[in-house]
Amino acid sequence: MVGATVFSAAIVAAAQVVFATPVARPGYSLKDSHNVPRGWTKVARAPADHVLDLQIGLKQSNFDELEKQLYEVSDPASAKYGQHLSADEVEELVKPTKETSDLVHQWLGDHGIVPESYSAARDWITVSLPIGEIEKLLGTEYHVFEHKDGSKVARAPEWSLPNHLHAHIDTIQPTNSFFRARKQASQAFVDTGIFSDPSLKSLKQYPTNSDIGAVCNTSSVTPQCFETLYKTKGYKLRATSKNKVAFTNYLGEHPIRTDGELFLEKFRPEAVSVARTFPQLTLADGPGDEPLSGSESKEANLDFQAIAGINPKTPIISYSTGGSPPFIPSKSTPDNSNEPYLVWVNWLLAQKSIPQVISTSYADDEQTVPVSYARRVCQQFAQVGARGTSLLFASGDSGVGSYGDCVSNDGNNTDKFLPEFPPSCPYVTAVGATKNFEPEVVAYRPAFVGPDGVAHGNYTSGGGFSNIFDIPKYQKKEVTSYVKNLGGEYDGWYNKKGRAYPDIASQGLYFAYFWNGTEGVISGTSASTPLTSGILGLVNDALLASGKPSLGFLNPWLYSVGYKGLNDIIEGSAVGCGVDGFPAVKGWDPVTGLGTPDFPKLVKLAGGKL
Repeated sequence: MVGATVFSAAIVAAAQVVFATPVARPGYSLKDSHNVPRGWTKVARAPADHVLDLQIGLKQSNFDELEKQLYEVSDPASAKYGQHLSADEVEELVKPTKETSDLVHQWLGDHGIVPESYSAARDWITVSLPIGEIEKLLGTEYHVFEHKDGSKVARAPEWSLPNHLHAHIDTIQPTNSFFRARKQASQAFVDTGIFSDPSLKSLKQYPTNSDIGAVCNTSSVTPQCFETLYKTKGYKLRATSKNKVAFTNYLGEHPIRTDGELFLEKFRPEAVSVARTFPQLTLADGPGDEPLSGSESKEANLDFQAIAGINPKTPIISYSTGGSPPFIPSKSTPDNSNEPYLVWVNWLLAQKSIPQVISTSYADDEQTVPVSYARRVCQQFAQVGARGTSLLFASGDSGVGSYGDCVSNDGNNTDKFLPEFPPSCPYVTAVGATKNFEPEVVAYRPAFVGPDGVAHGNYTSGGGFSNIFDIPKYQKKEVTSYVKNLGGEYDGWYNKKGRAYPDIASQGLYFAYFWNGTEGVISGTSASTPLTSGILGLVNDALLASGKPSLGFLNPWLYSVGYKGLNDIIEGSAVGCGVDGFPAVKGWDPVTGLGTPDFPKLVKLAGGKL
């Protein structure tokens, strides 16, 4: 269920005869290059008249200071803890210098290019240009590349800039990024009572704890189970006017209100009206309240229902961002084929008030993203965290990597585990998945073929070590200790000095949910992530009701204090790449992080009152 801009056969044919001729530019040199990832094949030259929305990332003036202040307001040992920055304060720290802005605008003006729009801090410029003009501007060539799933994009694996601009522009896209937002949910939807996964017979367990046993079984895990397991049951909200929880949608996804009503009628009948009234905001021509037209919106339904099931009374917001895909490119309509996180996060940063928790259940292999671009998108996430928002991303559903795909993208095809981005960004909180109840263990479901003949691959809570970002200070002790205790196992398969994830976990196997008017189950870290977001929304409610600020960027607090309010997971491993993968152990591990929530303990540790 991955996505990219779809080129029609006519456009591909045109590309074979309409060649843009790049012009060698004096004073230019290579700015960035990125190997074409596995699974992509060059098809033809891109048509010169095809229009792209080009996003230019200008050097931020003082990101180091922003990062310093992010950690100060997020570290409970700091005197500035909880003193989150305003939108204006963040923009002041990252806006480009006058020199950078003037030089880039002069360069664009020399080519007769007028910017279409700017980000709030003016650190991103968007221009709409035909590919032929972009090729001249960047001294490159665009080709149409086809993925093994049939989708196509126009990309340039390397591009250049005038030498004097190298220090003033970090990245420009779409050029060499093949990153695509992939849903982190197992699409194993099944009708009520028709469980096609043969492992369910062994998984159907009823806990001996009477409270948990009364509401939990592994074949269909409900909100009543979650609230009992994580001890949120009976909490009375007191700060709903000050608090919000949001989730993002991509790839044409949007939550279906009628399905949300059915879910709440069964599990939260007192909150049915929430499904009818929660705002669905659309960005970049994203979908809104359209009726279901195909197999889409399983992910979006899951995200809404997972949050509303555990925390229906805190206001919920849905963001649906268009772009890539679905999009049919044409000469007159710009191709918005960037990965959509940048479009969404730049829009978010332009708002003066933003939700306290935002859940995202999409990611892709880190090695599909150029380093320069990954760093800049990650820096946008840091701005959100500095403003007091917890950004949660699903850690992935393939353990250490999908079997058969675990090789490097450096041209040497070296055996490698495959970390994912954005969960590998050090400024977000990555969420892994668990299953069972006494005790909870790593979420894992072996591959199987359903009665309809459809094959379902292994599903395992994802985790790993970034090849782009270094270990952040907040987790250095835990990660260093874990690597040491591995005793050399998997040496060479991962970066021992990389940012490691996930940071936290919660249930992620066989969630009860509704889609297309029918109750079924669905699995994935994209279930764990909105569930965890809903629970953290309750923690924020307790904090705000006590006159304290929201949690904000979670990780420094989690690793120094918050871990005491988590249930440690010590059984299972991040199965993937044909091996068992990283094991869960006592303390932090790169498959369930620091553990699953114990709500009352988290509230107490954060300084709130129940």
